Amino acid sequence: MEALLALIALLAIAGLIGYPLARRRRTLQQAGHGLASVADPMAGYGFVPAEQLDPRLPGPDPELAEALAEIARTQDWRPASRLLAGTPEGDERRWQRVQSLAGAAAFASAHEGDGAPGPHSEAPGGSPGGIWLRTWRSEKPKDSGGAQTHAQFLVVQAMRDPGSQDFRMILEEARTVCHEARLLAPGSPVPYIIELAAARGLGDRRPDYEELWSKVVQRAPQHMGAHLAALPYWSEKWHGSKEDADAFTERAAAGAAADSLLPALPLFSVYDHLPEANMVRSLFQSTVVERAIEGAHYALSKAPAAHPVAPHVRHLLIWFLVQAERYAEAMEQLRLVDGHVGAVPWSYHPQPAAAYATYRALAVAGWESQGGTPATLPPDRPPF
Repeated sequence: MEALLALIALLAIAGLIGYPLARRRRTLQQAGHGLASVADPMAGYGFVPAEQLDPRLPGPDPELAEALAEIARTQDWRPASRLLAGTPEGDERRWQRVQSLAGAAAFASAHEGDGAPGPHSEAPGGSPGGIWLRTWRSEKPKDSGGAQTHAQFLVVQAMRDPGSQDFRMILEEARTVCHEARLLAPGSPVPYIIELAAARGLGDRRPDYEELWSKVVQRAPQHMGAHLAALPYWSEKWHGSKEDADAFTERAAAGAAADSLLPALPLFSVYDHLPEANMVRSLFQSTVVERAIEGAHYALSKAPAAHPVAPHVRHLLIWFLVQAERYAEAMEQLRLVDGHVGAVPWSYHPQPAAAYATYRALAVAGWESQGGTPATLPPDRPPF
């Protein structure tokens, strides 16, 4: 996916579609450089200005946002511990919150001492980063939330530089902490889901990976986040192929419960295996892409409105809908997620808000080129 996003420079994307107004072109160029001002093109649509887009989360989670703000302000681990203590182990929101907390710790670790090595820098492959996470693990070592966050933090650290000489050492430690987290919360799928990434990075053999996956499925068979975490192993970019990834996603979709998001999973495999050339309209109007888009639409229509992984599906769906020039549908999804950009595909870009703002402007331009206006948009629906 990273190579794909690198290929599609945002300004080049803007050249794929003709825009009715020159001011749209100027806005898109600015967005591609992280300088978008959406006040003019977004006027009347109620979209959040580009500089206010939140890259931390895929969608709103006020409790998590409050905890992150308090942690940043006080460097106290207790808000994180309280948040996870109140989030059931089997709830998909818990895995997402662990990811966000680990990401915040990784960011803090990278910026302690302005990024220079110092007394608070993490040891290579070793102790948790961020003062608050280190303190959490030290003061409350039996807290399952702390162990899960620590394990996810180590995965984040390793995956930042897969070519590092410490890569395997850090992932081995992550696996060790995952095993510790299992003992602290025996029925939780979260330590196993985190270990999926460690196993992928360590190159586990297929039988071993499938055994690990079976433990996830035993605990949470409909867990969309777990399936998203497992999918890369089967991708041709890691240890599988397009056929392996498609088979994995299609099995999951076929076995989905009536209210599951799993029918949207093939969209992620299609994205991961798009050719790095021929990024033209016909590709996005092909049968394979259209089936994946419709699967995502179907899943979103059946899943609970507040499903915590729904924003992930909506963000990727926006990308596909804009590429397929299905602007009215893209506008509908934009109105449901606007304000948060912490999801694929934007998170693969060095400036997620700019990437999202560009596609948002493309959708608005396409909508208006087809005669749409703010006044002709369907009435708002509850976002989640």
